[in-house]
Amino acid sequence: MIPRVFYKDINSDLRVEYQKFVGRKVLFLISLIAGTILLAGYAATRGSADLSITDVYVTIAARFFPGRFQTTWFSDTIVWGLRLHRIFLAVVGGMALAIAGAVMQGILKNPLASPFTLGIASAAGFGAALAIVMGAGFVGGEYLIIANAFIFTILASMAVYGLAKYKGISPETMILAGIAIMYLFSAMTSFLQYVGKAEQVQEVVFWMMGSLGRSSWDKVWIVTIIVAICFPYLLLRSWDINALGAGDETAKSLGVNVERTRVFCMMLVSLITASVICFTGTIGFIGLVAPHITRMVIGGDHRFLLPASALVGGLLLLAADTVARTILSPVILPVGIMTSFLGVPFFVYLFLRRKNALW
Repeated sequence: MIPRVFYKDINSDLRVEYQKFVGRKVLFLISLIAGTILLAGYAATRGSADLSITDVYVTIAARFFPGRFQTTWFSDTIVWGLRLHRIFLAVVGGMALAIAGAVMQGILKNPLASPFTLGIASAAGFGAALAIVMGAGFVGGEYLIIANAFIFTILASMAVYGLAKYKGISPETMILAGIAIMYLFSAMTSFLQYVGKAEQVQEVVFWMMGSLGRSSWDKVWIVTIIVAICFPYLLLRSWDINALGAGDETAKSLGVNVERTRVFCMMLVSLITASVICFTGTIGFIGLVAPHITRMVIGGDHRFLLPASALVGGLLLLAADTVARTILSPVILPVGIMTSFLGVPFFVYLFLRRKNALW
């Protein structure tokens, strides 16, 4: 008979190991938060008019504690009027795209799954091109391009769901349906570019490169609210997403409603993605690379993977935008170009490091 003391020692050792296991992940999250804050402060100093890091933080503090901190009109205009909303949109937008990529890779169990490989970005590009070239859309005025990109993104996700539903909801059918939708909208966008005028085609191409230059506080709040509403539900479903990674049959045996979980997560991810790219245009690689970087550091448990991927995505997009604004100053490059330049080396490294296994 095994002494009870032996069991107590085992439980104690397991508890200590689990605390260390969780502690490493929490430390990684804290490091990402600190890195984002520091990078945001640095990004706010760079531009046509450089400020010191002290000026930036004092200007931010003066808005919340006007009696204790004093700033100048010039610093307040530069930080709050020109740079800070762009920085916040980069962070929140990167978080949204990374969350979308992590969830899609989890529910489809595919390392290449992202909002852009499933046709969502192509649909947004077609909606924007339709508004620019034809002037047609669901609303008029200054919100024509934004509304078109958002609505066609939602329509694309519904089309993917409809096609997959016809053959049975599974990772394979959703990926194949997404690829079909991607090629369809890409072809229609190419047609609009072919018949459009030179200046219209140039505007379409620039929109599809992705840019944070159209940021504003209103857009930051819209994206933040949508992410704040959708992310908690996805985090609550993290255990279900973990179960899906073991296979549909295993997930069903654990009590997971596989089809409903996959569809609900897909719809929320589409909403999150649409809320970002309708304002920024196509920004690739964040949703694909950020979850892989995070997975290599802390593993595939979505309880930690989702928030950590969000922070990595925000940090990556902010870094890419900072480089895009400063590398050829005063020329500002589209951030979509820079994310590809930064994302490709990570992707190649991932491919070479994993060798035989990509998951």
